[in-house]
Amino acid sequence: MSITLSQAKEKLEKYGQPHVLKYFEELSETEKAALLAQIETSDMNVIDSCRHQEELLQRGVITPLAAMQLPEIQANRESFTATGLEAIRAGRVGAVLLAGGMGTRLGSDDPKGVYNVGITRKLYIFECLMHNLLDVVRQADAWIHLFVMTSDKNHDTTVRFLTEHEFFGYKAEYVHFFQQKMALAVDYDGKIFLEEKGKMASSPNGNGGWFVSLKDAGLLDLVHETGIEWLNVFAVDNVLQKIADPCFVGATIQKNCVVGAKVVRKVTPDEKVGAICLEDGRPSIVEYYDMTEELLEAKDENGAPAYNFGVILNYLFSVAELERILSRSLPLHVVEKKIPYINEDGILVKPEAPNGYKFENLVLDMIHQMESCLPFEVVREQEFAPIKNRTGIDSVESARELLRLSGVEL
Repeated sequence: MSITLSQAKEKLEKYGQPHVLKYFEELSETEKAALLAQIETSDMNVIDSCRHQEELLQRGVITPLAAMQLPEIQANRESFTATGLEAIRAGRVGAVLLAGGMGTRLGSDDPKGVYNVGITRKLYIFECLMHNLLDVVRQADAWIHLFVMTSDKNHDTTVRFLTEHEFFGYKAEYVHFFQQKMALAVDYDGKIFLEEKGKMASSPNGNGGWFVSLKDAGLLDLVHETGIEWLNVFAVDNVLQKIADPCFVGATIQKNCVVGAKVVRKVTPDEKVGAICLEDGRPSIVEYYDMTEELLEAKDENGAPAYNFGVILNYLFSVAELERILSRSLPLHVVEKKIPYINEDGILVKPEAPNGYKFENLVLDMIHQMESCLPFEVVREQEFAPIKNRTGIDSVESARELLRLSGVEL
């Protein structure tokens, strides 16, 4: 039973949001119930964060964290791979696909994973990822549990699409869906936007919300029952990445690290990727927009840039460590965005420029709560083909070119 109308009014008054019920009497009974349920479950404490942004993210002392580079990986590839395959065959490795986003920047109203990158044939982003994971399944001769995180905006479409395509050859019983938690979106004064007359504007709560969302969906029970000790988390938009890569898994285990991070050598010191580092002596990531001149110019003992490796959102986390940090709250990031909303006249407006804030937790903050991290270098052209834009850098165009170079038929 959701809260009553008077309880909803009370909660909204407390947070200065009574306008949320402006159109309540126009709604159908179903819409009324949905809005009351959304008011009940939404965390409104975050709204105050946009008024104290400068206090949220005070950075500590940034120092370099050396990556395991390609020559060392190559020299130990056989040993690392054997360790990784052993863990996979024992069922100790699972994979988590972060697929809560939409293909908006690609000109699509569908989930990003259903975007077709093919030219002479259909080749979907989800298909590329499934094939990459199937490579490891064949190599290990063992199936890997795949947890797919969707969002409120794309859950039904994603599940239907993957089911209709029979998971592109992946065994259905090893695929598990869960929905990412949502966070409210507000204008610059902290007033919640309405995206419909009976719905508050919201968006997925950032890529750092995946583990608590997985737990809240009851899937941590499955993780325990199946004996999974490691979860490889990866983003939907990198079509070339290796998932549950045995060499990466084995290296992280052998080096006794509780998290591994795949990294690429930066093209330029100021490339727009987060750089792996230490912050106050703990693993961390310094985002490209936080790189000071001093950090950009810093050199290691060999004269190379000290912050030379960028993360590609492909991490291997120890489940035990993830559970250890569950009780701590992650820092909140307040992000300026273009947020569609219903105006005073009840008309939907799609803004051309940023008009408010969304609230996110980020994976980089999970990394910072870990005791140790292995930055693991991969060859950019072989494992990093992100699709963020339609054209130009990190686009459908650039990913197609990299897929071609890897021998993928388009």
